[in-house]
Amino acid sequence: MPLLRNRRLVEQDSWQFLHVDAETGQLPQEPWSEAAVLPAAHLADLTEDKVKASKQLGAWLTTEEDHELLLPWLDQLQLIAIEFPVFRDGRGFSQARLLRRAGFKGELRAIGDVARDRLAYLERCGFDAFDIAEERFNSDDLQAFSEISVSYQVETFEDAETAPA
Repeated sequence: MPLLRNRRLVEQDSWQFLHVDAETGQLPQEPWSEAAVLPAAHLADLTEDKVKASKQLGAWLTTEEDHELLLPWLDQLQLIAIEFPVFRDGRGFSQARLLRRAGFKGELRAIGDVARDRLAYLERCGFDAFDIAEERFNSDDLQAFSEISVSYQVETFEDAETAPA
């Protein structure tokens, strides 16, 4: 999948997304890569030693999960991925905004049903990375961030922090 990060196409993604085994309900056995992304619900399964040993730790959240699940981990996570299961599910926009308000400074990545027509809106909510399906990706997608010139909201998440109430 092509990955856009900070409005640029990234050639290599060092993050390994770990999936739970359908039969056992467990994460795969170690060793994991140096940059592992776990399902948010499985962060609590990590021992303190595993957290300290991991060079980079990430979590992914589905839109059915509450963003508060990640709040105790914000200072230990370098990446949070929010999964959009279908186009019409906009809950990930709110989750991103709430995580940024809670103080998350790392990479916030949109995964799943992500397409060009939502990139600028996702960025305004705090996303800075986007996994786009190979069949949907076109190099012109990089232009999507500047195509919408008028907005009812402040321009970016950072602008919202300094805007008058």
